[in-house]
Amino acid sequence: MTRTTNARIAGVAYLLYIAVAYPSMVLSNRATAGASMAAKLASIAQHAADVRLAVVLSMLGGMCALALAVTLYAITRDQDRDLAMLGFACRVTEGATGAASLPLMLGLLSLATATGANAPNAAAAEAVTAFVLNQPWLIGATFFAVGSTIFSWLLLRGRMVPVWLAWLGVIGSALIAVGLPLELLDVLGGLPTQLIWIPVAVFELVLAVWLIVKGAAAPPGETQ
Repeated sequence: MTRTTNARIAGVAYLLYIAVAYPSMVLSNRATAGASMAAKLASIAQHAADVRLAVVLSMLGGMCALALAVTLYAITRDQDRDLAMLGFACRVTEGATGAASLPLMLGLLSLATATGANAPNAAAAEAVTAFVLNQPWLIGATFFAVGSTIFSWLLLRGRMVPVWLAWLGVIGSALIAVGLPLELLDVLGGLPTQLIWIPVAVFELVLAVWLIVKGAAAPPGETQ
């Protein structure tokens, strides 16, 4: 594919990723609401359609992560092939990590809706529910942040997008890459864990539109 085509596909993938990630999160949170694991399991059974739709949306999000890995690598590899490959690997890992949790969610739905002789022991069902719902989603998000930081840096080095936009991506992504491990270590919590996502959200929205409309500028001597 040409550079312009890769840029446009990346822009569309950014927008689609955002469009499916938010409703997936809302549906999942609604389906797993409850004060106890028993209540959460009962809620999952009542919102089976929401769970299935959230899984489909999450699969689409994973595909977007893979599309971004390929297209951003194609755009930035001439700046530094090794760094671009590392960014590619991080974005692929992001998509794979998210996809790996989906069979667990579908298994939990099957557990929640089982009846009669197939109904599980209540204590065992609650233990499985706790295991599935407490999966550390921050792992995949950390790989996202590292990959985004690398690609933003390469876009900045190559002056492929406006400098201010590339810097916003570098700083915003790096902030998350540092913040998420601190959250895993229980050092960072509360409102700051939500605020650190704002810069990268703005970056991705603006970058998506820029890539679709303007594309990614090529270094001297490189064809579009």
